[in-house]
Amino acid sequence: MFFGGFPGGGDPFSEHFSGGGGARSRGPVDNEEYYKVLGVPKDADDNTIKKAYRKLALKNHPDKGGDPDKFKEISMAYDVLSDAQKRKMYDQYGKDGVNEEGGPGHTPDDIFSMFFGGGGRRQSGPRRGENLVHPLRVSLEDLYNGKTCRLAINRNRLCSACAGRGGKEGAERPCGACNGHGVQIQYRQIGPGMVQKMQATCSDCSGEGKVINPRDRCRECQGKKVVKERKVLEVHVTPGMKNGEKITFHEEADETPGMLPGDVVFVIQSKPHDTFQRKGADLIMEKKLSLAESLCGFDFVVQHMDGRALRLRSAPGKVTKHEHLQVIPHEGMPHAGNPYVKGRLFVLFKVVFPETLDQLAVSAIASVLPQPTAPALTGEEEECTLEDIDPAQFGQNDAVNAGGAYDSDEEGGRGGPGRVQCQNM
Repeated sequence: MFFGGFPGGGDPFSEHFSGGGGARSRGPVDNEEYYKVLGVPKDADDNTIKKAYRKLALKNHPDKGGDPDKFKEISMAYDVLSDAQKRKMYDQYGKDGVNEEGGPGHTPDDIFSMFFGGGGRRQSGPRRGENLVHPLRVSLEDLYNGKTCRLAINRNRLCSACAGRGGKEGAERPCGACNGHGVQIQYRQIGPGMVQKMQATCSDCSGEGKVINPRDRCRECQGKKVVKERKVLEVHVTPGMKNGEKITFHEEADETPGMLPGDVVFVIQSKPHDTFQRKGADLIMEKKLSLAESLCGFDFVVQHMDGRALRLRSAPGKVTKHEHLQVIPHEGMPHAGNPYVKGRLFVLFKVVFPETLDQLAVSAIASVLPQPTAPALTGEEEECTLEDIDPAQFGQNDAVNAGGAYDSDEEGGRGGPGRVQCQNM
């Protein structure tokens, strides 16, 4: 009903396809630019185009200092020439045949998608493989001073003997066991008249949908298209890096035919330090003082993480209280990107009090400290005994012996004849 005809007998799709009555007149067609961008001849096969793209993409990738516009141009050229339908339209109509405004490069599926909705635009260029993520355990000294370490990774790389084909050119064919789908449908009876349908990876092609005859397989990779490689990477930990920060090696992960390699990512994991704790660009350390140091002054040396010895001492006559906090400017962690600018070093002092003092020490201290104010006594005070107790016990004694002093000694229980009661007059 919908496609039975249109007013005037016209075809609304004719302008989008070659041969339609409404085709626009065209001048000379430039269908060589994309081939020149990739540096391949017009009769280049798919494998040659893939090799050329991979070489140019690695060289011009923006993450490696390449020109973003050049990389976009290379990706666009590969997107067209690697697709058989797009390449055919480009050879016939040039860029106009594969533009995004609905020119001849759009397939019927694309046109129906525009009228009735559907899938979005395909991602240009080849798909990317998965990233390889490794933790990198480093000390706080490494993050303070910086460090370079050599780490070996094991990865898959395309077999150079067969250029990642798995055998000689044209040896790969669709798998007959799964008809090229990579999966097989299996049925299992689980009860009388009950059958379970399952989908399993094809064992003949290992889910790839394609197989290679054993006699045509590459001797180097045995038809697997990739070989194992051990590669050593130099990982640079720069001063000021933080826990959880990532160091990325672009496209150094496993190689897979038809896909760009993923990245190798090292994630910084900082180990605890015996002296310092870090928060951002600031460091903090705890210093224990004796009672004598607290009252009479302290003088000690701290070994910093770059090997320098820092001398810390208090002014004469200054008393350092328990849990007093002081700061030393510009002795914290280096700022990322500028190791010459540093944060602060905080010092938390904790006074260690003696358990007891002998009488001689008490007398000596009392002679130099201000005398406490003596209480005014009347002689009617009750003497109490102080006992040590855990602070967590505070507030935990509400129900102990509640009302016990008023319980009757006779069998009448509460409210019986032996209970003392109050009476309102």
